[in-house]
Amino acid sequence: MLAACLGAPGWGQSSSDDLTKATLEELANIQVISVSQKEQALSKTGAAVFVITQEDIRRSGMVNLPDLLRMVPGVDVARLDANTWAITIRGFNDVLSNKVLVLIDGRSVYSEIFSGVFWDQQNVPLEDIDRIEVIRGPGGTVWGANAVNGVINIITKSSKDSPGGLVTTQTGSAENLGVLLQYGGKIGDKGTYRVFGGDSNVEPALLAPGVQGADGWHGSQGGFRADWDLSPRDSLTVQGDLFQMGEGQTATAVIANQLPLVETFNGPITVGGGDVQGQYGHTFSNGSDLTLLLYFDRVHRNEAGDTIEQNSDAEMRYHFKAGSRNDLVAGAGYRFTTDSITEVLRGYFQPDHGDESLSSVFLQDEIELTHNLALTFGSKLEHNAFTGFEYEPSAQLVWTPTSRQSLWLSVARAIRQPSLEDADVHIAADIVPLGNGNFGVVEVSGNPALKAEKVLDYELGYRNRLNRRMSFDASTFLSNYADLRTTEPGVPFFTSDPGPPHLVIPEIWGNLAHALNYGVELSGTWDVTSRWRLSSGFSLLHMDVKPDASSGDTTIAATPGYSPKHQAQLRSSVKLSRRVEWDTSAYFVGALSNGPVPAYTRLDTHLGWTMGESLYFSVSGQNLLTPHHFEFLNGSQVQPTEVERSVVGKITWHF
Repeated sequence: MLAACLGAPGWGQSSSDDLTKATLEELANIQVISVSQKEQALSKTGAAVFVITQEDIRRSGMVNLPDLLRMVPGVDVARLDANTWAITIRGFNDVLSNKVLVLIDGRSVYSEIFSGVFWDQQNVPLEDIDRIEVIRGPGGTVWGANAVNGVINIITKSSKDSPGGLVTTQTGSAENLGVLLQYGGKIGDKGTYRVFGGDSNVEPALLAPGVQGADGWHGSQGGFRADWDLSPRDSLTVQGDLFQMGEGQTATAVIANQLPLVETFNGPITVGGGDVQGQYGHTFSNGSDLTLLLYFDRVHRNEAGDTIEQNSDAEMRYHFKAGSRNDLVAGAGYRFTTDSITEVLRGYFQPDHGDESLSSVFLQDEIELTHNLALTFGSKLEHNAFTGFEYEPSAQLVWTPTSRQSLWLSVARAIRQPSLEDADVHIAADIVPLGNGNFGVVEVSGNPALKAEKVLDYELGYRNRLNRRMSFDASTFLSNYADLRTTEPGVPFFTSDPGPPHLVIPEIWGNLAHALNYGVELSGTWDVTSRWRLSSGFSLLHMDVKPDASSGDTTIAATPGYSPKHQAQLRSSVKLSRRVEWDTSAYFVGALSNGPVPAYTRLDTHLGWTMGESLYFSVSGQNLLTPHHFEFLNGSQVQPTEVERSVVGKITWHF
């Protein structure tokens, strides 16, 4: 078939057969909103920004959100098992990486209980994603707490861009079956809608060669989105989702109510939840605009414990100009979170429920100093339930000497606020034999007086569209962290509650560590012909994490071992004929010293062809170089499984 396609008519440079829908010039000027909460050309932003377009998503052959992020330089994606990922930006990777803020259409999906993102819960249909904007570096000035090392903003399509019916079905060696049904239409003369429902099933992976794990999962999801142009100046969007999943994992843990029992078991995970969101926009006669965002979400997760988390959020943003040189964005927000944690397998939370509020205001001003030099500065002021008032200022200077080049530098401060786990947890982490049948329990306890983790970040970047076929992007950073979370030893004591009598070896969360990280991120694109595009990326990360002189923590210095020092990507996209396309991607990930996990190269390929006007067939191969490999070993209670070589077939029908 490949030979036939290569010999098919139309291999020439016809503009009607362009490889992608966007030229390099159009990609450089794509409008992004995640840097300043206003639309601005990517080429003129003072931040390290990478955009994954819908075309990138469709042609990647990926079947989940986490794998899509592998194409972003500086983003570390590591799978622990078939339903768990460790994803971070610029280091500090963990299963719940706590220094990256993830948004879906402006709605935060960062857990206030555990500090991080459960990626198995983020099942946005890939066909409905317009783009994914990834900011590497602090975003606290406009997005607030926890946007320390970066922001991942998943932006879905307007319902007016998805009319008619859509059916997708896929199956493969790991993805047993996935189905999506969707339909969109009009609501009167001013509105549009889409509704969808989907179901997926993923097979368990290997714990070791020939040994199958318990990490298979099955999920169902449904949702809707409706958009109205109420008038030439007013718009309204309402959307919502419901989901339910059943998963599993193999874990080894101390059983807190059966001391000193340490058991390896296959544990079930059940997750259910939903969200509803409304966004109203108004444009004033002077060109300024106002946006109001309201949302509510609730998640019930049972995973070695029973947790319920629900958020109510209200945000306002006002974008306006003052004079001919000042372009300002101001905003305010309030979030109310209710949490409940019961039946924790390894311990307990005290108290086991809570209500927390987060209020904020921010102001950011972009000043046009000259026709090709702009200065942006501002700050967010927040008040949270754990550390009180926090501030997160930033400044960016962008120089565009020509329409093809931009040089930028920035400085920013951001914070990671404590969570309920930081403040209230009591966990039996390990059993220490003491001889003669006696034992000690290492108990990790929360600290209500914990401070926010802080970073002061300096960055320098350069972009150049060399010609109409080649572009280049480079950024470098230096990040100084303070008050990083540590585990500090307490004074051991004997207890018989819970029995039997044993020695408690306490460890309490503290803020007695610091770090100095620096690195480089490079990306480039070359349109070899109108039908062949090469995209590349490279990142270098150096981490130096140390406890303070007054700290007794003996483990935090090993933190850099969970993040690779080097990563590289190379993607090739070819239009073989008018109806056939072929994409190949190679991802190199450096070794992790903790585990250890050897370096590996992942090779994926995707072949797709269009039949008629409405049918699209594709076959994708993933992890083709090795039968199986580990990607992350973090010493947690969850046993990792291997990422296996897989093949996925997919059919998409539009009607």
